[in-house]
Amino acid sequence: MLIARPKKPLARATIIGLLLLITVICSIVSIGIGAIRIAPLEVITALFDSSGSLNARIIQELRLPRILVALICGALFAVSGAVLQGVVRNPLASPDLVGVGAGAGVFAVITLILLPSAPSWFLPVGAFIGAWLGFALVLLLAQKNNEIAPVRVALIGIAVGAALGAVQQLILVRAPDDIGRALTFLAGTVYGADWSRVERLLPWLALLPVAWFLAYKLDVLAFSDDVASGLGMRLMLARVVCMSVAVALAAAAVTGVGVLGFVGLLAPHAARLLVGSSHVFLIPTSGLLGAILVVCADALGRGLIPPIEVPAGILTTLIGAPYFLFLMRQQGRIS
Repeated sequence: MLIARPKKPLARATIIGLLLLITVICSIVSIGIGAIRIAPLEVITALFDSSGSLNARIIQELRLPRILVALICGALFAVSGAVLQGVVRNPLASPDLVGVGAGAGVFAVITLILLPSAPSWFLPVGAFIGAWLGFALVLLLAQKNNEIAPVRVALIGIAVGAALGAVQQLILVRAPDDIGRALTFLAGTVYGADWSRVERLLPWLALLPVAWFLAYKLDVLAFSDDVASGLGMRLMLARVVCMSVAVALAAAAVTGVGVLGFVGLLAPHAARLLVGSSHVFLIPTSGLLGAILVVCADALGRGLIPPIEVPAGILTTLIGAPYFLFLMRQQGRIS
């Protein structure tokens, strides 16, 4: 059942405020979930406890950085998806569509399997470089007559993602020993997040307001190429800039939680149902929904069968795959 789209800016701003409140509540509840259960009121107390109690140490040293990484990466993935959907003019678009996830996955597998003695910082750096190289390959192949057609980006992105995925599988098959870390990275997980990872991700939050400032360009790109050109839009430049910001957002998120699927697809689509297609409201709504989705997936993964953890990426995929099929069916009916 579709959710009615509020037409007034005040109503949409109210929705954003409610989502912000839900984000805070979900974060507090999620912090308390694990092998040692902590009630929400005790979580709030422990967050400001400097006495060094057991609950305070568990929350401040282990769970709080994990939740912050989940919030940051969920927002980055979701805003990346919202921007890409605006550029490609297709609600089925996501960061994986432009080779980000596949490129990052290949370089992560190379680092973990073929370069096992590489320093720990090399994995996020390699994943970031791989994400950009995957995007560059899609962009290069999608260009025709110095133009980038949204349909070509989508089709070539699917082909490049499949090819890079085959490279991942080839490396994994040829190196059957000690592939656990690689598989975990490819599945997407917040496990092991610490304060150093939070510090590494914080600078990338600056790209969120940059994406928001591109809202007008994205609204114009939603029209046909002729209309957008008639409004003075330099289509090639606008698309490259918007896609570059989207790729940077997704690449940074990949370095934090691995290849976490479907967040960039689900959150923007749900946001569009809530606040409409205006990117001024769509981008912050997508970010909040993405943060909520990853935090809840991580909490569910920790709480299902403790102390065993189910990677958050598996849960988002279990939700996202059926929803993706539903969207494809809806698109077929519309067309």
